[in-house]
Amino acid sequence: MRDFIYLRPSSLEAASESLGTDANVIAGGTNLLDLMKLQVMTPERVVDITRLEELQGIGETGGGGLRIGALVTNSELAADARVRSRYPVLSRAILAGASGQIRNKATTGGNLLQRTRCPYFYDPAVACNKRNPGAGCAAQGGVGRMLAIFGTSQDCLAAHPSDMAVGLRALEAEVEIRAPGGLTRRLPLDAFYCLPGDRPDIETVLEPGEIITAVHLPPPEPGAVHSYRKVRDRASYAFALVSVAAMARCEDGRIAALSLAFGGVAPRPWAVPELAEALVGEAPDEALFRDVAARLEPELPPHPDAAFKLPMLRRVLVQVLREVTGLAEPSTGTDRTEALA
Repeated sequence: MRDFIYLRPSSLEAASESLGTDANVIAGGTNLLDLMKLQVMTPERVVDITRLEELQGIGETGGGGLRIGALVTNSELAADARVRSRYPVLSRAILAGASGQIRNKATTGGNLLQRTRCPYFYDPAVACNKRNPGAGCAAQGGVGRMLAIFGTSQDCLAAHPSDMAVGLRALEAEVEIRAPGGLTRRLPLDAFYCLPGDRPDIETVLEPGEIITAVHLPPPEPGAVHSYRKVRDRASYAFALVSVAAMARCEDGRIAALSLAFGGVAPRPWAVPELAEALVGEAPDEALFRDVAARLEPELPPHPDAAFKLPMLRRVLVQVLREVTGLAEPSTGTDRTEALA
């Protein structure tokens, strides 16, 4: 690990002033410290925000929504009674990720900002446009089983690893961002994350000095059924090959409301609103679900090693739609790869 300057500001404004292109925020440190040890990330300054009270806690907002402080740990968030009862898809998604020890340290803001687990990004000896813009993408001709299949470009095929963010996308959560001077803004996740294009190193819209302060959950959908299903190579402590988060409400035998998000398959939590819109107003029907799932198509041909993710994702989507609309019994939410072979 290279030398760096460690700062522990006493206020949000001081934290903002300490940040810049050569600095990184540290909270739980579950991802940043690993990358610093590998010298994938080499910040000159590390800004510790863990003592800032403004970033703590889960509070009520209008209509039964929640404001989740950026420093709320994954364990605290998943165990909160309001989250478990009103937003169970989020609790299930969090508990499907990492290990108990990591969830005890990992924070809400840090989870959103964690870096890809693409092996080429983690290896400074090979080319990676995300790590070194313009260097090339070694994944294009390499082993690519864990790569993305949606939202990719010729310059980057890396997938976002978060489970929590997929649950948040299905809930249509917003990220609260504070700029230097105290001005705040809120963005939906699709607007917060940047697709790689020709600048894979720019992953979010955060500007120098800006800090994630909270995540906002809208009021819960009354009577909705939630589901999170994750397919991975082993039963625990593994990143998703594919995952599906869903929230649906049915009335009079028809789907009245539906939200979907996909993980393990894109540079950000992936959503295709047209799929959900095509099902709203329809009666739950497996043939219809399969027809809608078949509309999932990437814009670019996926890496040959990751092509299996597309049929797998379609099958998982059908299973989840059956569950949230009452055509099937609720699942445990996780599966080994062979269950869908």
